[in-house]
This record gives sequence, C-alpha cells and structure tokens, in this order.
Amino acid sequence: MSIPSTLITPSSARLLTTAEFHASVHELDPKVAVFDCDGTLWSGDAGSGFMNWSVETGLLSREATDWLDARYRGYKRGEVSELAICGEMVQVYQGLREEEMRRAAAAFFRTHIERHIFPEMRQLIGELQQKEVEIWAVSSTNDWVIEEGVRRFNIPANRVLSARVQVVEGVVTDRLVDVPTDEGKVTALARVGIGTGKQVPDAVFGNSVHDAAMLAIARRAFPVNPTAALTERSGFEGWPVYFPASVAPR
Repeated sequence: MSIPSTLITPSSARLLTTAEFHASVHELDPKVAVFDCDGTLWSGDAGSGFMNWSVETGLLSREATDWLDARYRGYKRGEVSELAICGEMVQVYQGLREEEMRRAAAAFFRTHIERHIFPEMRQLIGELQQKEVEIWAVSSTNDWVIEEGVRRFNIPANRVLSARVQVVEGVVTDRLVDVPTDEGKVTALARVGIGTGKQVPDAVFGNSVHDAAMLAIARRAFPVNPTAALTERSGFEGWPVYFPASVAPR
C-alpha cells in the first residue's frame, strides 16, 4: 500500500510513496549507494534470528548457547553494548568450520528471511545496477548470513562490510576483524575509501538509529522502514522516510 506524502509522523518526518522514493533516488544520479541490510533490504533482524535458529538446530553447543543467552539478556536490559553483542554473536561460533557456517547461513536465509525481502528494494537496487552504480552493503550481522542474503540482490561478497572474525585453515576463530555498527559503519566505509575525500556516498539507506552516523555522511539519506528512534532523528534532520508496502503503517 502506498502512503500519501501528505501524511506526517509524530516527529514530522515526511513519508514518501514508492514512486516518490524511487524517483528521489534516481534524481540524484548516484555513483555510490550504500545499504544497511536487516530491516532495510528485508524485514526482521537476521542477526538475532540466526542466533536463535543456531540454538534451535543444535549448531551451537549447550555451553555456547547458555553463555550467549545470558549475554543477549544483558543486552536487552541495556547492560551489554550494541557493539559488544554484535561481535559476540559472531565469536560464539569459534571452533566450527566456515563451510559449515556457509551451509547453515544458506539454509537459514532460504527458510526464514528470503520471503521477507522487500521487492521495492530489490527493484531499486536492480535499476541502480543497470546504471552501473557502485553498491555496498553494510551490516552488523555476521558475514555468512549477509553475504548469503545480498546474493539475492546480485551484490558480491567483496562489496559487503559486515561483522566478521578471522578464519584460520577453514576454522572460525574468536578474533574479531570488524563489527560495523553506529560510527563503526562510517569507519568501515572509510577503510574502502568511501566517505573520505571526494568519494562521499551519494545515497545511504538504513532503518535504525545505529545507521544514523552512516546516513549523515551521505549526499542524501534515505531512512527505510525506520524504527521509532530513527523516525524521530529523521524528523530532526529533515530526512523523508519510506516504508515498503509490507511494513507500511496502517
């Protein structure tokens, strides 16, 4: 369902229709576009979803499950930071083989997330790719799930910046390589030369307040399916917001 642009959220962020949203992106004639993934390209949180699925399927040991459960409960109470929990949700798989993680991520995404992909976002990315726009995916969810998910958008693994650990001789370790969240998303982009000098991203898309720092460096920010906190920030910043049809406010 399209939402009239005259509707206003409590934070005064203007709501875009699908036609307005797509037109706004194309009018920029972007050269570089950056997308968050969970909540932006598909609904739901694939990171916590994969964690729960790992427990239910026995991929994680009982000891690892109990430890992670305690940490996640602490996170929900505000006792564990976003940065810490996102890193630990990758570190917990230490000792497993990467090929096993790839198979697990493929099975999880196919059965739990794929049907929640926003067709409006898949269409937009496809149109941008036809124009040879440089597309990047940035996420605090583990690289196995994100790389599997963005294959549906024809985004290659070398254009993915996500939470990851070192893999040694095919075995997952607990040594963190990156955890892109909050300002860490900007830092991750800077490492590949985006957001520095003249290479400012033309368009950045995100759904949560943890994307706000990344959205702020764009020539134009596009909050998609924004959380309440990001909707409020969008109203303050003057960023119009967009909700795909499947998650549009009724």
